[in-house]
Amino acid sequence: MDTKGYPLSKKGHTLEHLRDVAHLRPRSKYISAMTRVRNSLTMATHLFFQNKGFMYITTPLITASDCEGAGEMFQVTTLLPEETKSVKEVPLVKNKEVVDYQKDFFKRPSYLTVSGQLSIESYSCSMCNVYNFNPAFRAENAHTSRHLSEFWMIEPEIAFADIQDDMDLAEHYVRFCLQYVLENHKDDLAYFEKEQVRRAKEEKRDAPEVPLRDSLKQTMNTDFKRITYDEAVKILEADIKAGVVTFENKIEWGLDMNSEHERYLCEKKFKGPLIVYNHPKQFKAFYMYLNDDGKTVASMDVLVPGVGELIGGSQREHRMEVLDQRITDAGLSKDNYTWYRDLRQYGSVPHAGFGLGFERLVMYCTGIQNIRDAIPFPRWPGHCEF
Repeated sequence: MDTKGYPLSKKGHTLEHLRDVAHLRPRSKYISAMTRVRNSLTMATHLFFQNKGFMYITTPLITASDCEGAGEMFQVTTLLPEETKSVKEVPLVKNKEVVDYQKDFFKRPSYLTVSGQLSIESYSCSMCNVYNFNPAFRAENAHTSRHLSEFWMIEPEIAFADIQDDMDLAEHYVRFCLQYVLENHKDDLAYFEKEQVRRAKEEKRDAPEVPLRDSLKQTMNTDFKRITYDEAVKILEADIKAGVVTFENKIEWGLDMNSEHERYLCEKKFKGPLIVYNHPKQFKAFYMYLNDDGKTVASMDVLVPGVGELIGGSQREHRMEVLDQRITDAGLSKDNYTWYRDLRQYGSVPHAGFGLGFERLVMYCTGIQNIRDAIPFPRWPGHCEF
């Protein structure tokens, strides 16, 4: 064994350095502790849903549908030439300067999925309560501590359910995961608790007001507060007007809340987990159920201290004519969602579901500050090593 040039030493390293040697960083105490907690959260997820009678479904990673309608998707194609060949060899439609996808592998534009939600609805219409636990991909040029290009999503779908049932399920799931980690990782959580204080001191920032384990216990034992988006905006506007707080990003009715707004609400105003529901339709996905007011949809976001949004979900739009109008309003083609529309055309029921970014749950349970340290091999813009 040759130890010369070994990039890890006993003195410890910055997390940035560990990301540069992601193939070796599992040997560090920090990442090995994260890995153990992440493994237990995986087990807790399957235990929770299996014990409630949910069926585990695997959904496609390659798709022609944009679930979120945002267009930030990685394309899958075999048309790009090898490095030694000319880009002129990419087939084009005759007399047009556009790619001829009839000559591509799937004979149409195809992408890596941003969510398995649309697909899993197919099985909810048959199996009633289902869930998936799959990787997802977003080609969003984001360099924040909360975004990855490749991440894992947990997406349950429940039939004969509305937004209230959806919020109940999300709350029970989070509580179960926290209980599982607290019971099985006392030493790892004690370590992360000390790390929070040490790294805050090194970075010259305030350490968390509530120690990690106490914070998790508080969330586990507290009923999640629930307020509408209307109420949330009024609270924020009132505190801004009173000079209690200032934000970098504007907030008013009709604008999506930024992370700083979410964290202020759950960390300062309510001092615990919070669910905000019934958001304006203009910044929510087309598949969310349109409320009777015609302005909001039956959506919900679960916010937790230290992270902000942990879960996003909604009651699904099961009315065919309303769904078609929402697809059109979103600037999408109904032709790309024929199969999804079939789920309504051939009989549907009120149903709901949510999506949880698994790495954010890992962050919340460990106090990890950067999502790139909550996954074994992080992918973000400009970084696809190992």
